[in-house]
Amino acid sequence: MGSLLNIRCQDCVFQNIQAVVFDKDGTLADSHAFLWKLGNWRLQFLEKQVPGIQASLRAAFGMSNGKVEPMGLLAIGTRRENEIAAAAYLAAAGYEWIEALTSVRTAFRAADRELGRKADETPLFAGVLQTLQKLCEADCKIGMLSADTTANVKDFVKRYQLESYFHLQQGTDDQPGKPDPFLFWQACQKFNVAPQQVLMIGDSSADIEMARAAGAAGCIAVAWGWTPPTQLRGASVTISHLNEIQIERI
Repeated sequence: MGSLLNIRCQDCVFQNIQAVVFDKDGTLADSHAFLWKLGNWRLQFLEKQVPGIQASLRAAFGMSNGKVEPMGLLAIGTRRENEIAAAAYLAAAGYEWIEALTSVRTAFRAADRELGRKADETPLFAGVLQTLQKLCEADCKIGMLSADTTANVKDFVKRYQLESYFHLQQGTDDQPGKPDPFLFWQACQKFNVAPQQVLMIGDSSADIEMARAAGAAGCIAVAWGWTPPTQLRGASVTISHLNEIQIERI
């Protein structure tokens, strides 16, 4: 059993916390540039199969004016959700469903090959290491729950030598994605900690809604990625830097 902590942010105090769960992209990792390139490579390969589909898919992915929409499909959807959405457009263009899914997966894999290792292009935000160190020193259990694949989550942890900090490294593969509370509850079971003693830290409404549905202690929303604070309504508190998180042993 880990220590009991009070975690304070601004005027908000989360009491009797035993574990903290972080989102990855946009919270720990600066992923915007990578996602923009990923979306464009996917669009390029899909356009070769269905000429003229790129404009519709770009909007569906949430890409416009050189930016990835922080609440859009590409930013917070799982790979599986992105595949299904793209395949639906191919089906509308006349593809049979299995053919559409196969074509999309082929295009996505081709895009992956063009980009190489995601972890190399998604560096840590400022203050991440210091905050993880403080939580570890306070004997807090730390987890990562991401809409990315588990393989990418583990590779990110390995790339930045974070293995000693994280008790849980979990992506979304065949499980329900955020905001479904399934992954959060699964994390609580692995921690052997009740949801009301686990704090979520993330950068999207999906993180906020997941924490609420799971009965978490609360959700700290971060606004240093590309998500404007106005899109983070519903969070317990919104911060602009990790040093706003203060940890107190009980």
